[in-house]
Amino acid sequence: MYRISETVRSTHSGDGAILLDVRQGKIFNVNPVGSRILELLKTESDESALVSAVEREFEVNRNVASADVRDFLAALRKHQLIDEFERIGQLKQE
Repeated sequence: MYRISETVRSTHSGDGAILLDVRQGKIFNVNPVGSRILELLKTESDESALVSAVEREFEVNRNVASADVRDFLAALRKHQLIDEFERIGQLKQE
């Protein structure tokens, strides 16, 4: 699971989103797909849910959606804009 870092502020429009990381003093611009992924991260969506939403909402095949989500999450991690966490009380299957 991922969540947007507490130091990130964002504004969204039809053209995408602008992110400001107040800790790093950096501004990032993302396209509409990235903006939607960020909105979904606010609802604690997991990677599979993100892929399904991108596939459905942007009418792309699952492989494209999966690659886009994976690459976008990697970029967010690289720039320290998201945190990974486990849901409290979530059961792990062994």
